[in-house]
Amino acid sequence: MDDLIIKISRIFFGFTLAMVVFICLLVWLINSKSGVNRYKVVTVLGNDGAVLNSAVEMNDVAEINTEAQVADARPLLIKKYLEKYKSPLVPYSDLIFKLSETYGFEYYWIVAIAQQESNLCKKIPEGSHNCWGYGIHSKGTLKFENYELALQSYAEYLKRVYFDKGLNTPELIMKKYCPSSNGSWAYGVKQFIEEIENGG
Repeated sequence: MDDLIIKISRIFFGFTLAMVVFICLLVWLINSKSGVNRYKVVTVLGNDGAVLNSAVEMNDVAEINTEAQVADARPLLIKKYLEKYKSPLVPYSDLIFKLSETYGFEYYWIVAIAQQESNLCKKIPEGSHNCWGYGIHSKGTLKFENYELALQSYAEYLKRVYFDKGLNTPELIMKKYCPSSNGSWAYGVKQFIEEIENGG
């Protein structure tokens, strides 16, 4: 009787093992015909900084654009940096990012220059909303009704006067922006860029 139970157990075990192998082969065969790695888990940062994981269906030629994933973190980096220094620009962090994308320059320029010029808008001519020191000279002060208009004007100004002319580093910008600087302006802007990129 014991021998019969052992034989039945072995037969059952062998059958189960064969079924598992068969199912694995079948799944592999189906995936190999439809394209291996049909799904991929993608990790991105949400707007609130939370890590979000999701399975993304892949076809034979589709690839995950890692640059787009990194882009999701940039508005958060701007916001965290502005919050750290209690800047009045905090409510405009998304706008700052959108303007940099619209005008085709790196997301950190508007914030880094504002930090260098006005301690992130805390030291500006009264009622000017001008955090970048541009249009401020002996003939008068360029003023805006609000920060939104100031940001839009400044983003366009940066692109037209600097980036479109190949002035795209702190050192090159400094030569036109504040030519009398001994290099400290560019040094400060570079330092602030690094702080922004490293999360403050």
